[in-house]
Amino acid sequence: MALKYLIDENVDPIYTIQLRRLKPDLFVVAVGDLTTPQKGTLDPEIWVWYEENDCILVTNNRKSMPVHLADHVAQKHHVPGIFILNPKLSFGENLEQLLLIAEGSFDNEYQDRIEFLPLF
Repeated sequence: MALKYLIDENVDPIYTIQLRRLKPDLFVVAVGDLTTPQKGTLDPEIWVWYEENDCILVTNNRKSMPVHLADHVAQKHHVPGIFILNPKLSFGENLEQLLLIAEGSFDNEYQDRIEFLPLF
């Protein structure tokens, strides 16, 4: 199965646009898209959605993600993973990381994990 990304609503929409443009076969949706939770949806609901839809969450939220993940796993749930963008990297560098990860990842490689970019 190919990697799928759910882009958090607080991430600049240019990430969604450029990921779709540069890799059209990559499944990329953003919170607020037609088939995803609406913007403003509480995190626990988003977590259930992205678990059910097997998407890795791409976010810039470094503060609350570890707490949310611990709570979610404690309730016997799992998530495909979380990638946290690096504010010290340029937009292009973060984007390149997401593209490289999509190309070279294994199924379930990031399950129940938070990964801070860059991975490589």
